[in-house]
Amino acid sequence: MAAVGVASGTAANTTVQGPMLDIRLIRDNPSAIDKALIDRGSEALSRRILALDDARRDHLTKLQDAQSARNAASKEIGKAKAMGNEAEAQRLIAEVAEHKSFIQAGEEEERRLTAALEEALAGLPNLALHDVPVGADEDANVEVRQAGTKSIPNFEAKEHFELGEAMGLMDFETAAKLSGSRFCVMKGALAKLERALGQFMLDSHSRKNGYLEVAPPLLVRDEAMFGTGQLPKFAEDQFRATKHGEEGEASHLWLVPTAEVPLTNLVRETILDEAQLPLRFTALTPCFRGEAGAAGRDTRGYIRQHQFYKVEMVSVTHPKASADELERMTACAESVLTDLGLHIRTMVLSTGDMGFGARKTYDIEVWLPGQGRYREISSCSICGDFQARRMQARYRDENGKPQFVHTLNGSGVATGRALVAVMETHQTEEGGVRIPDVLIPYMGGTTFITADGVEH
Repeated sequence: MAAVGVASGTAANTTVQGPMLDIRLIRDNPSAIDKALIDRGSEALSRRILALDDARRDHLTKLQDAQSARNAASKEIGKAKAMGNEAEAQRLIAEVAEHKSFIQAGEEEERRLTAALEEALAGLPNLALHDVPVGADEDANVEVRQAGTKSIPNFEAKEHFELGEAMGLMDFETAAKLSGSRFCVMKGALAKLERALGQFMLDSHSRKNGYLEVAPPLLVRDEAMFGTGQLPKFAEDQFRATKHGEEGEASHLWLVPTAEVPLTNLVRETILDEAQLPLRFTALTPCFRGEAGAAGRDTRGYIRQHQFYKVEMVSVTHPKASADELERMTACAESVLTDLGLHIRTMVLSTGDMGFGARKTYDIEVWLPGQGRYREISSCSICGDFQARRMQARYRDENGKPQFVHTLNGSGVATGRALVAVMETHQTEEGGVRIPDVLIPYMGGTTFITADGVEH
């Protein structure tokens, strides 16, 4: 039997693979790092981290001195015995035993100090790129462009859930009986429309945009979640499955919050040839999120669900190419949305509004006539070597030396939010929905869904 629940606290057995921020950066530039952390909405933590680093380094020096003293004393034992100096030999034997005892206890202390330092580093957010606007929240985000024609109906536009419930094809009440809040039973033409959206997006990215289609696992280990930054900091927002064995032992795997996790971890603990870069992956998967920080937000409708489908894009690049790759990835997401006849604007997020692992993020927001406002529908982020350090993902440069790759991820896009946008943008006064031209082949020729949910 497998039980699924939202995790609370941190994962006790998460293994830290490597430093998330290079400790040398903090040693060399503590003031600059503190400013960057404060810009990200974090605390100035360099002093605390350097204290942990100093304690570990001082302890390592003591261990090395004790090992050297033990080795030196061990060599002298034979000399003392050869000279018949049994008292000196016994003294040296006792000294070696004392060093050995200290080293054994000291190795355990070294592991404790290393774990404390790595835990502190694991909690640090990535550092923003120099061109990211500094600000505390979304109010400091900056619009960079708009695309598509803004739909302003000459009638009172409905929200998607009003349309879907009137059609009898969106059933939140039954879903609540089955699973609780933030779930939906989608039926008939709307279920078909969401499936069509996913297939269209997947085909666009794999056929037109050069991403390799992947069907990844939906359950992943602690190490994979740590690699992309969901653990340990965001454990409470994740769903975890528990499997009980025949003898009662339990094992745990995490339900993916996004295909970013398995796709990015395809390169974990590998050293790629430089010529292999860039790698580009895309996948359409179910996603599962606890929405721990969303209490009271979007409680109606299909915007913020515990379970949803999303087409994800992931790129693994050479460090010199990652900035251009972010622009390319964002353009790929934008093209999917404009092909659907949607109006969008692209925002560069401020330092205080970016995700934990991002160095720079573009949010694409779609205009929803039913709500009369823009809503986020895609995020595309460059992570630099932040995830690569956690995963030990590297490439071998022209000199044969291993270097960390850069990783990027982006929504390409969430099918549920795209469904919402298509319904509200292409609704009719009577309550029907026109099918965008690019989706008609995926809908088997259907061009219109009537107010009573019938396809035409």
